Amino acid sequence: MLIDSHAHLDSERYADDRAAMLERACDAGVGAVLSIGIGEGPAEMHQAFEICRALNGRPKIPRLYASAGVYPHSTPEIDEAVLAKLDGLLAEPEVIACGEIGLDYYHEGAPHGVQRKELIRQLEIAAARKRPILIHCRPKEGMTDAWDHLFEVLEEHWRRTGLGGIMHCFSGGWNEARRSLDLGFLVSFAGNLTYPKAQPLRALAAQMPLDGVLVETDAPWLAPAERRGKRNEPAFVTETARVLAEQLKVDEHEIGSATTKNFFRLFHLNPDV
Repeated sequence: MLIDSHAHLDSERYADDRAAMLERACDAGVGAVLSIGIGEGPAEMHQAFEICRALNGRPKIPRLYASAGVYPHSTPEIDEAVLAKLDGLLAEPEVIACGEIGLDYYHEGAPHGVQRKELIRQLEIAAARKRPILIHCRPKEGMTDAWDHLFEVLEEHWRRTGLGGIMHCFSGGWNEARRSLDLGFLVSFAGNLTYPKAQPLRALAAQMPLDGVLVETDAPWLAPAERRGKRNEPAFVTETARVLAEQLKVDEHEIGSATTKNFFRLFHLNPDV
């Protein structure tokens, strides 16, 4: 079994075939999907949770979990009502994580100071609800600025919780991977691991401990190499898992077993799927 640890199931790109798309994931051996609750902004962060409520329990649908959070570039929209909404969503049993949250300095968007301030406020809510976090971190090209600031925030405001989280769609170097593991995070690899020019990322993946990794799609984006430019979907996580298995010199069954075990351990879930 495989788990897609990061998919945007509420995307409009699935509006016409969401259930059928998830049935294809089930057929591909995907037993669970973490549906990311950021929407196009805080007004839509509940949609991932609603999809879980609507589809869980249907035949041939993977077990669905949800997250909730405010994406870095949406942080200027945060007010007390948004934080109250986030807190309420994290209280729901299906909402097992806060995210994706973090820092993005690559694109022009929210001021960096605002991103850091609102990241901390979301960390406080996640800690109170005892929910691990899903981190998005993207520095400026050729720099480590966002990573440096992220680790400063996590060391001061998150390490002590012991809750850990996931470094989503990891694209950092070995130093960032090592620090993430030290903070109790799992490092998640997406479809870009399969791209021809991603050899540095594959070399890093080869150094990772088997108990420190996850796989994801980030669907509907980042389709694996053979499908690049097309809509991604959770069924395609098998292709990332295959490449990760090759780097770690294990078979695909072992990578499925290990990443599933890692996911359940992080979120204290019973393997009931």
